[in-house]
Amino acid sequence: MDAVIIAAGYGSRLRALGESKPLTVVNGIPMIELGIRQAARAGAEKVIVVTGHEAERLEAFLGGLAARSGIEIEPVRVPDWSVPNGHSVIAGAARASGDYLLLMSDHIFAGEILQSLAGQGAPDRGVTLAIDRRLDNPLVDPEDATWVRSEGTRIRAIGKTIAPYDAVDCGAFLATHELAGAIRAAIESGVSGSLSDGMQRLADQGRAAVMDIGTAWWLDVDEPRFHAIAEAEAPAHLPEIFG
Repeated sequence: MDAVIIAAGYGSRLRALGESKPLTVVNGIPMIELGIRQAARAGAEKVIVVTGHEAERLEAFLGGLAARSGIEIEPVRVPDWSVPNGHSVIAGAARASGDYLLLMSDHIFAGEILQSLAGQGAPDRGVTLAIDRRLDNPLVDPEDATWVRSEGTRIRAIGKTIAPYDAVDCGAFLATHELAGAIRAAIESGVSGSLSDGMQRLADQGRAAVMDIGTAWWLDVDEPRFHAIAEAEAPAHLPEIFG
């Protein structure tokens, strides 16, 4: 199993803390390194990092991290980092062998989430999304969240503006190559090509499943106040990395 980490975007909401969101540090460790190390602990044999904004600096860091960690890291650069994130998924998936963990560079997870997600593959699905049913979770930013409406173990709708909804998208997926194909089909139909566009197409086909994370800890570090929470809470939830 491989992992794909999306790290191409501008990260304007975290700009005050640095020019590159993936290289923003949490207690001394860049967020991209946290994601790579977590993916490797979950069983990823290779981690593909999709770069764009500040690509040269990020790729230089990735080369050094691969050398000192022994983790196989393959950067893939998208020519236009301003396009929707589905384009990054297509670029990363093209380098992945078989099913792959798909992560965002600014999301941090308790180890059990990714380890459980890695075991969710099944022939009756093209993608499995980790979801949080705690709609009152204080660590979730309702103004930026991607919401999910589910029925049993299946996604029926996904997006930032759907209603009603019963869960929030945690930003961690176990994907097959059906996901990249669904994003391409969405682009060909005339939409922008976001990850959610592809997810909705798979949901419409009954091929998008969910994995409830229960009470496990996770955090989307997309602005300074959540970065402060990450620095305060991440060491306790990721002792295997910060210990």
